Amino acid sequence: MLKLCDLKDVSQSVWLVAPKVTIGRASQCDFTIVDEAVAKLQVEILVEDDNLILKNLAENGAVAVNGEVVQRSCPLKLDDKVTIGSRTLSVIDPKVTRLKAANSAASVAWALRANHPAIAGKVYPVREITVVGRSDECDITFSLSHLSRRHARLEVRDGLLFVIDLGSANGTYLNNKRVVETRVRRGDELRFDTLSFSVVGPADDLDKTTVRPAITIPPEVVRGVVQPEVQVRDRTAAVAAAVPAPGDTTRERERMQTGAEALERGQGVWPWVGVLTIAAVVIGYFWARGQGLL
Repeated sequence: MLKLCDLKDVSQSVWLVAPKVTIGRASQCDFTIVDEAVAKLQVEILVEDDNLILKNLAENGAVAVNGEVVQRSCPLKLDDKVTIGSRTLSVIDPKVTRLKAANSAASVAWALRANHPAIAGKVYPVREITVVGRSDECDITFSLSHLSRRHARLEVRDGLLFVIDLGSANGTYLNNKRVVETRVRRGDELRFDTLSFSVVGPADDLDKTTVRPAITIPPEVVRGVVQPEVQVRDRTAAVAAAVPAPGDTTRERERMQTGAEALERGQGVWPWVGVLTIAAVVIGYFWARGQGLL
């Protein structure tokens, strides 16, 4: 079963039930519109199963369907917009509408929580584009004289919220600073003249830097590395101790001297061997840790 619902106030609605539904200024109508531009009995909607026919009984140009003025009658279908005087109504299927509303609410990431005492705590969802102001045409409407008819616009761009002042007389303020266009973050105070809101939304992770924990080499790994200078020093001392005392044969002295000279020539190689050993140990440690062996 279909329903005719006010776009600005979903509580103002009427079921489209057979044989007909009446709309006008008179209190006897099924849907009453208090507007001097609307006749006492302005519209009849004839209902037969899923077929709807709208009749403009006053033929005064106060009725339009999807923006086109209806002088006499026209068919109605799901999602059609019916304008009668200052009110705009829509033909809806409540089951589909509830589903869309649930999905839309789940996708809303930003909202305004009112700080004004009269509406404190009330939350207003922010869509992709949301206009705030005094006019009934705005998405969020407040009947306050100090607000402009179209005071400001909120836009969600790639998940980020921005506010744009629409040339309002009394200004738009972010954290007490008057702004024309700026980005808005969670926890900010957004104010339209004196009407203040707290911004509700996702955390701002764009400027956070991830710091990796420092990796230290365990002492046992460092202790396991033999210092090359100690090795060379110990070997030199051993050779010096082995130098033959006076009285040794010439051949023995020459053999020992040749061995000492060869070891001294090798001293320039040992420091590099030590550096490569340390590098191999460190690389092996990080590889084993990456494989979960440590």
